[in-house]
Formats: sequence, structure tokens, C-alpha cells
Amino acid sequence: VTTAAADLKKSGKSGVVSAGAAASPATHALAHAINAKIGAIGNTITLLQDPAGDRPTHRQAITQLTDAMRAGRVNTLIILGGNPAYDAPADLKFADALAQLPMTIHLSLYEDETSKLCKWHIPRAHYLEAWGDGRAWDGTASIVQPLILPLYDGKSIIELLAVISRDTIIDGRQIVRRTWQQLIKGDGFDSQFRKTLEAGLLPNSGYPTADVAPQLKTLPAAPPAPQGFTLRFEQDSRVYDGRFANNGWLQETPAPLTKLTWDNAALISKKNADALGVTTGGMIRIEVAGNIAIELPAYVLPGQPFNVISLPLGYGRTAAGSVGNGLGFNTYALRRADSMSFGLATRVTAAAGSYALAATQNHHIIDDIGFKAREKRVGPKGDSGSLVRDTTFAENQRNPRSAHGGPRTVPLGLLGGANQLFDPPSKFSDPHAWGMAVDMNTCIGCNACAVACQAENNIPVVGKHEVLNHREMNWIRIDRYFKGAPDDDQIDVIYQPMMCVHCENAPCEQVCPVAATVHDSEGLNTMVYNRCIGTRYCSNNCPYKVRRFNYFDYHSKPPRQDTADTWLNLPDTQQNEVIDKIKRMVFNPDVTVRMRGVMEKCTYCVQRIHGATIARHQDGKDIADGDIVTACQQACPTQAIVFGNLKDPNSQVRKLQESQRSYGVLQAELNTRPRTRYLAKLRNPNDAQPAHGETKPEHHA
Repeated sequence: VTTAAADLKKSGKSGVVSAGAAASPATHALAHAINAKIGAIGNTITLLQDPAGDRPTHRQAITQLTDAMRAGRVNTLIILGGNPAYDAPADLKFADALAQLPMTIHLSLYEDETSKLCKWHIPRAHYLEAWGDGRAWDGTASIVQPLILPLYDGKSIIELLAVISRDTIIDGRQIVRRTWQQLIKGDGFDSQFRKTLEAGLLPNSGYPTADVAPQLKTLPAAPPAPQGFTLRFEQDSRVYDGRFANNGWLQETPAPLTKLTWDNAALISKKNADALGVTTGGMIRIEVAGNIAIELPAYVLPGQPFNVISLPLGYGRTAAGSVGNGLGFNTYALRRADSMSFGLATRVTAAAGSYALAATQNHHIIDDIGFKAREKRVGPKGDSGSLVRDTTFAENQRNPRSAHGGPRTVPLGLLGGANQLFDPPSKFSDPHAWGMAVDMNTCIGCNACAVACQAENNIPVVGKHEVLNHREMNWIRIDRYFKGAPDDDQIDVIYQPMMCVHCENAPCEQVCPVAATVHDSEGLNTMVYNRCIGTRYCSNNCPYKVRRFNYFDYHSKPPRQDTADTWLNLPDTQQNEVIDKIKRMVFNPDVTVRMRGVMEKCTYCVQRIHGATIARHQDGKDIADGDIVTACQQACPTQAIVFGNLKDPNSQVRKLQESQRSYGVLQAELNTRPRTRYLAKLRNPNDAQPAHGETKPEHHA
């Protein structure tokens, strides 16, 4: 606290204090007072006038509505979206009150828990199927236009409200145009509306700024420190509040920290777990006021605060769909109206039994012999390993090669090669040399790249049963490494996206008996699916463990079905005769839909490479830097992934690979000469705190 205060005083009006959305009103008031004291308001913080600022909170509104329903003051209830029968505060018993109403109507994308209790269910149009509008956080107005017609004849919220209110206009587009005639002033509305539609927003339409003088003398008192376990309710990183529970892509996406798929668990610190006598997968019982309790598996998470149990929401659905039903545990059962973000447990105990959690972190661990070499590969806290390299900002300023322990010893693939037994057939640079750079300093482990890759390349969902068998199919995995003691409060976390690195000296190519995996002239390690006979020698010989074998016809089976029926007819007929027509619309037509029996892996989105190259050649030009954007690069919110032509000395990927922070994973050990290189992570600890790495070396968790 002392060093943080010193930093704030030093930064003055350029500093800022931010309180999380789950923090108490007293915490937000205190953060606002600090920002006012240092002069941040008007500099790093802009306050806006909120036209709806005096409305009741959502918690207050649903509480008032439930009381009115139970008192018989509601005859007809229309629910626009949402799923309050599932996620309303448990103590309100909203589902019981809803079932007693004489007329209930639910407009929803799916027939969910709330729809099951309503008399009428109306199919809702997805936002990509409907006209609409909205405002950004700063008030900037924008228009939403559909990409396709509604697949299931759904209706948008504005269209339903227009019918209910007996409006003369019930078409979504016309309703939006009528509204925007009040926003776009002057002549030529049609042309201005078209320009706004193309731009996506209306300039200078944000809320005006607010001039607020905080009353620093009236700050609320801090609440007393809680006794016992604090329960932290948090939206899940994949299914959010449960609305995406039926999405197989998201269910099979590993959570950033736990690497869990298809489930949630109670996140607990090692100290608390040891005191309770539980380990990861062991069941615990959590009780709250009102004699309410649930049992769910524990997950021992390094760095988890002591006496705080985090409970991801969004699981335990009963009407999510064929994918999301019955997955995980419904932690909404413990959340009350007075404890929406934090609650107190009256008792936490170990329960009988265990539960199989499908976590992926150790499935493809890059190692010498089993788990024994993790220490050397990852490195102790404060020091680099051969896989994960990090250093402090100050050390990097003094020595740009500090993350690597000295000067560059291994040259880049294009800029010179190490000694090899055999001369390569070419320099793999005709006419381009494709390469990638991944900056571990900006990667936040969000998995956007992994989901984008799955959508772009028709990667199947295999289900929890196969994930437990180490058979997940994601071409990109985000390796997560903890550095520090498992019970330490100060844990370092490093994320490392790992996909095929397209080695110039590729171990996989040397063992394939049918030349199904070969190098092309531009440096791509390609897969010829028609040649692959499924020996899996390449996967055994791959030191990065980035190859995936499709044991079953995953595309033709539901994700919750353990195995798929073998398709014995001609491969091309499977799509038409087995796979659902709506599911076929998900597939990217530019990428082969693979049946069982072939090896798959990252291709640097070869379909995008050739698509952009052909388009450029038709214009008589060569590829320019930035013409080709891979799916993972396109989805990355922090721009941690860069792809391009290494032959171009001015390309961004070339400059990043020539950075002093750049290194090739396992290159020094195996001379694989990867075309994907990583940039070491930089940390910036406070100088007044113990320097990074000064603590005693601890094992990697």
C-alpha cells in the first residue's frame, strides 16, 4: 500500500485508481476520491452524464418485480431475452413466482429454463439477423444491421414491442430509420443514414461530460473484515453467465488459469485445501445462510487468495440444449440478492467422493522425461527457462538479451542456419518465406486465437470423454505456467500460445512413411490429408506436441456422445447424409472437412495465404505486408500474434523476429529452426518492493 501510494503521488494527475465492477459502493467511492485528490478527473478519467443514472439497479428492479408477482399485482409478464428463472438471485425464488402467473411470454433465442415455465415462447432473432441500434459506454450512437435473414423466423425486441404496442410500423429496418430521423438532422437523411451505416457510428453523438465535485468528507465507512470463507461469484470465461452453455466450441475451450473444459469447479488456495484435506477433483460442501448448500469439486489454484473460494457461474443448466444440459454445477444456488458478487459461507467442509475434471495443461507437456524436466524448461521464479523466458524491464534496458542469459547464439532460420547433417533442398523462401512472431508480453491467455482457429479450420469438438483421453483437437493451445510456490501469494503467470512452429528442420517430416507431411518452397510444413495413413509417427517425433489425430468422425456425432459411428460409405457423402444442414453452415468452405484417420495441425491458414496471393497476382502485384492475416492474428485482442513474409526486411514479423527478445522454443536444444518465434515476457516490478527473482527459488507449480 505504501509503495502504491508513493507511485500515485509521483504520477499525479497522470495516475488512476480503478475499482472492479464487483467491488462495493464504498470501494468505488474511495477510488473516486483518490482520483479526485490526485487530479486524475479530467485527465486520465472523463466523467459522463448518464441519462438513466437514477433508475433502479437491476437487482432492485427484479426484486420489486418478484414481490409484485407474488402479491398478485402482475397479470401478464413479457420477458425480453434473459433467463431469470435460472440466474435470478436464489433467495427471490423467481421461478416459483413466474409459474403462478396467468399469462407469461418469453422472447428468447433458445427454449431455456425460463421458456419452459412460460405459457408462450417466441423465437428471437439473433443480433446478426436483426436491425437495431445502441450506444457505446461513452454514449456514441451506432446502428446494428443484419448479416443474414433469420434462420428460424425470429423476431427482434423492437419488432415484438411494435406489435404489442400496435405500432403502425412493425418492420425492424423501418423502426430504426424512424428513430434515427430524430438523431440525424438536416437535409438528405437517406445519404446521411447510409454514411452512418457504413461508418458504424454517428460522430459527436456521445454523452456530454459531467462536472462533479466529490464530497471527500462523506466517504462511507469500510465494512468489517469477513470471518471464514468469502465466496466470489464470477462469470465464467467461456460460457459467461450461462448464455453460451450450449456452444461446444466454448465448452471445449480450456479456462485460462485452470485449463478446465466442460466443467466448473470451486477455486481454492492450497493452504485452504490442505486444511480441508482435499485435492483437485475432491468434493467440497459449501453452505450459506438459509440452510442452502451445494457440493462441487475443488480445484487447487496457485495464487488464489486465502479464505476466498471463487465460484464460476453459468453451469448446471437443465434446459440449455443437447450440448449444455447437465454440465458442471449450478453456483447460482448460493447467490443472494444482497451478495451478487461476494457472499459469506457459513461452513465449508470436505465431502465424500471425487469428480473427474477434464483439464488440458499437462496433456502435451514439452518435457525430457515425463514431468521431471519441468523445472529446467520453465525456470524458477525470476529466471528464464528454455521454454519460457522472462526478465524485468530494468534488466532488459541494461541488457537486451537478459531474458536469454547472454548474446544470441542461434541464428534465425532465414538469416543463417546451424550445422546440419544434410543440406536442405531449398532455403524455403521461394517466392516468400512465411513466419510468425508471438509476443508473450502482450498475450493475456484469453483463448480468442484458439476459438478463431477452430472456426476458421473446421476443427471438431470431441467432448469431455475424449478430452479426458488427451484427444482434444485444438490446433492452438495456450500453455499456462505458474512460477513460484503453490501456496505463495505472489505467483507469476505466463501464457505461451503453442501451435505448429513450421520447423525448417522438421522432425515430423523425417519419420512419415508416406510423405504426408512435407515442406513447401515457402517454409510451410504442410499436411497432405489424402496420403496420411494414421501411423502417428509424426506426432511421436514432434517435440512441440502440436499435432492432433482425429480418432473418430467427430463432425458427424453430437459432442456429448462418447464415440462416433464409423462411416463406411464414400467420404464425400458423409456431409450430406449424416451432418445436420444447419451445422454444415458453420463449416468454412475454403477448408477441407476431415474425416477420421488423418493427422491435423496448424497450417498458418494456408487458405488465406493462397487467397490473398491469387488476388494480388490477378492485379499484377506481389503480397504486401499486412495483406495476409491469419485467423489467430485477426482475433487476438492485444495483437500478440504477427504473421508475414520474412524475406521482406521491412515487414513487421521480420522486425519482431530480429528483436533482442526473440527466441525459438527448443531451437538451441534440437536445431529445429522454427519459423514461429517468441518474444520474452517483460515484468516491471516496483523498485521499492523486493526485486523480481530475489526470493528463494521455488518449484514450478
